[in-house]
Amino acid sequence: MLQGIRAADDTAVAAADIPKAVTAGRLLYVDGATQVFTVDGKTTYSERGGDSAGEWYVDDQGRFCSFWPPSYRACYALRWMVEDTRIVGLRFTGVKDGVTFEGRYE
Repeated sequence: MLQGIRAADDTAVAAADIPKAVTAGRLLYVDGATQVFTVDGKTTYSERGGDSAGEWYVDDQGRFCSFWPPSYRACYALRWMVEDTRIVGLRFTGVKDGVTFEGRYE
């Protein structure tokens, strides 16, 4: 899915590559939660046996954003996680709060 994309660790994911980046595979977070993004703009976040359904999109400023009904919306700067020239995951940094979390492809 990510073939042809060359990235260095902690470099920004280009807006055109965001759909490929988030849909490339299930992401595993440090706390054990997982998340899947599908090409139709849906996402499922799973933790401790429970699932939450949301939506994702690239906004008009080229940022990755998510929407969790009924009203939570957030946008993130997306950066690559690269080890030994291999893309291993994504770093999400909240545009409003600056909080960063990492997801590794399973």
